[in-house]
Amino acid sequence: MTSLVNFVMISLEYLYQLTVQFNIPSYALAIVILTVIIKVVLYPLTYKQMKSMRAMQELQPKIKELEKKYKDPKKKQEAMMELYKKHGANPMAGCLPLLIQFPILIALFRGLQTFVPSSPEHYNFFWISDLSQADPTGIVLPFLVGFTTFAQQYITSPNANDTTQKTMLYAMPIIFGFMSRSFPAGLAFYWVIFSVVGTLQQIFINRGIKPAAIKDGAK
Repeated sequence: MTSLVNFVMISLEYLYQLTVQFNIPSYALAIVILTVIIKVVLYPLTYKQMKSMRAMQELQPKIKELEKKYKDPKKKQEAMMELYKKHGANPMAGCLPLLIQFPILIALFRGLQTFVPSSPEHYNFFWISDLSQADPTGIVLPFLVGFTTFAQQYITSPNANDTTQKTMLYAMPIIFGFMSRSFPAGLAFYWVIFSVVGTLQQIFINRGIKPAAIKDGAK
């Protein structure tokens, strides 16, 4: 983890120096660039996960049929796993992006607490005088974290009517929003940008994945 923390902080400083070259010195902008780079690197995996989640959505009628057909939990589970395997679906696909993000979030959390910027006068963002400190309002960034998290989950949810997914849809934004009150502002800002870019990316992916094509390819 120490190596990842160092790598992220070195990358942040390098990207800041890049903003200096363009005469717009800003560590906040460096965080935006870092976020976009991470999203681009993860795009192939995101696309694959979205295809799997869309397949899950298309399989809902068949899943309901299996639930009615099999009363034995073990046989029902085996039948569903076979269905998922046949159609290339993964019921856990929606959780993978969060799991991938956690090491980066932890690295940013640790790094921003000890990071020493080469130009402290640019280590701010509008009302935030120090990106290593929590949002002084205690409201603005936490609200944005919760709202953008909700927006991304709403766009990526394969079945918003599912009880578990519906609970996660509303619970996760509240949890992350509340937690971000004590996050370094730079980390909360990263999360907001990550969610915004992720939502836009998801809309783009959704337009490129047609349900009919998935059905045909799954046979």
